[in-house]
Amino acid sequence: MSTRVYLVDDHAMVRSGVRAELGGAVDVVGEAADVEGAVEGIRATVPDVVLLDVHLPGGGGRAVLETLRAELPSVRWLALSVSDAAEDVIAVIRAGARGYVTKTISGPDLRDAVARVADGDVVFSPRLAGFVLDAFAATTPSAPQREDPATDPGLDLLSAREREVMQLLARGYTYREIGSRLFISVKTVESHASNVLRKLQLSNRNELTRWAATNRLL
Repeated sequence: MSTRVYLVDDHAMVRSGVRAELGGAVDVVGEAADVEGAVEGIRATVPDVVLLDVHLPGGGGRAVLETLRAELPSVRWLALSVSDAAEDVIAVIRAGARGYVTKTISGPDLRDAVARVADGDVVFSPRLAGFVLDAFAATTPSAPQREDPATDPGLDLLSAREREVMQLLARGYTYREIGSRLFISVKTVESHASNVLRKLQLSNRNELTRWAATNRLL
């Protein structure tokens, strides 16, 4: 059975583009352009996942979340926005969103993000994961401080250069950007990236970002 998705964005062209990118992977059950329409439509359809823009007429995506989250606990929320500002990300995550991706995301990655949120996972665009973790750590004074930030023994298997590549990969940098920062070739970056995933027994960059966040390496 296809995941039932509801789209909320104030630009019709964006909603059309998102529909096209999602293709037949999901069942889009409705869409809205403002807070009032979103609340009404989501109540009527009770989708599995809501793709929610942050900035909307009538109060923004946070207002939709705060209105419906307790009322519809089965619905999962994934913010999809052009904004990568820390205050926007933190606001919707605290309101109950399960993830936040920017509109630069590729079609395959968007489909994967929707599927993962529907399954109960938490999803962030890689560059956002670090400051989300930092923001929540900073507002949790009771959280114990860890002298050794990494607990996974796999980290000890990485060379110093592989650790540098790993952190930049987890933060969302492209191979070309990593090569420029570290003054190495793209081919060398690809080799290090392959070694990192193999040594940590991870399958892809999304898993690497989650691993790095868990081990407080972002």
